Amino acid sequence: MKPTFYTRTGDDGTTAIYGQKERLPKNHPRPDAYGTIDEAQAVLGIFRAVGSQPRTKEILVRVEHDLYLMMGELAVADNVDLPVHKIDQTDVDWLEHTADEIGETTGGFTDFVLPGDTFSGAYAHLGRTVVRRAERKVAALHHSGELKNPFILRYLNRLSSLLFVLALYEDKMHGVENPTYAKDVQS
Repeated sequence: MKPTFYTRTGDDGTTAIYGQKERLPKNHPRPDAYGTIDEAQAVLGIFRAVGSQPRTKEILVRVEHDLYLMMGELAVADNVDLPVHKIDQTDVDWLEHTADEIGETTGGFTDFVLPGDTFSGAYAHLGRTVVRRAERKVAALHHSGELKNPFILRYLNRLSSLLFVLALYEDKMHGVENPTYAKDVQS
């Protein structure tokens, strides 16, 4: 049997939510949120592919897996409780601990940096901005009462901070001692 990679069920601009009879428009806030998380995961995959540091790659594999779980959780109707790991406080704690650990190498936050000192650092910043957009989409679900798990929002918030630290880390590991700070650029 020939494999098929399409269903044609979304040709009318709708998508299914597991456990819900009626389909949602693809631009509904829920698929918009998990679609943006999917985009963030893809950018982080590129970052992982170009990131030179083994610790960075190890961290990103865990993060990409967590984002996968998050997308699955958001793609399930609220009345369905699947027996799978849901993002929780331990995941948020792991992000904080990891950011602190990597921050010991980079030093503290001193100012805003301009992305681009290294290729891998720039991808970390790109991932950070996509995660911030995903966070805004999930915040919209939260404020409308559609977010069942508040730890998803917390996770995305901490993840963007971790990605900032990883950008500094990648730059530093590539020999950048003084990042390009926004305040240092003259107009």
